Amino acid sequence: MKLQQLFSFIIILSVITSCHKQIESERGGIDLISNVYFKASKGLDQMSSFHFSKMNYLRNEIIEIVPDHNYTDINKQVYWIQDSIYYTLGSPERNAVFKDIFKRQNSQSVWEKKEGAVFSKEWIPNYKNRRNLSDTVLFSKRYKRFEINSPWNYTRFYIYPTDTILPYSFYRHAERDYHGRLERIDSYNKKTDVFVTLQLLTRKNWDDKAQELFEFNHFVNDRK
Repeated sequence: MKLQQLFSFIIILSVITSCHKQIESERGGIDLISNVYFKASKGLDQMSSFHFSKMNYLRNEIIEIVPDHNYTDINKQVYWIQDSIYYTLGSPERNAVFKDIFKRQNSQSVWEKKEGAVFSKEWIPNYKNRRNLSDTVLFSKRYKRFEINSPWNYTRFYIYPTDTILPYSFYRHAERDYHGRLERIDSYNKKTDVFVTLQLLTRKNWDDKAQELFEFNHFVNDRK
């Protein structure tokens, strides 16, 4: 290969690499919300909404607030998550010192957490048999889409094209394949006639409780 051709190849390769460079979001919030429609083939009148999780993050550190499904204004549990481990902070009403929690409480793996946001290493079932769909606009945002159809279930996935990575993802492998963020999953169970939407909603601001915890622990650490 001639020197000029080699330089051209390096430049093209660097441009391609830079186009797919991912940026980690510094801070913000993530809400996980699900709507469940019963007897969906007969209409969408029988519906229940669930707010599964309110996550607030600062780089790789997450304060997750789990709402009580029975009482919308009450929080059930608070977790402190770092990378792949988490700690239970207990009552949402009190401030917790993270470094004290770290010393006296054994960490647990996020892959085993059952309440709030579910972290999973699993791939989307039947992912290899997916079919790409045309792009669509939903709530003023353009999404890439693909579907998976099986005898028992039909599922459609919506991916928002972006280079920004959040500290939580439904399925990271799909986000890598489609160079975006998986923000919505619609699923219809053909046997039970139940239609479920699962949405990942991003926001710039923290919840008041999470901000209080972040600022309180920042104050405690600065007192050293």
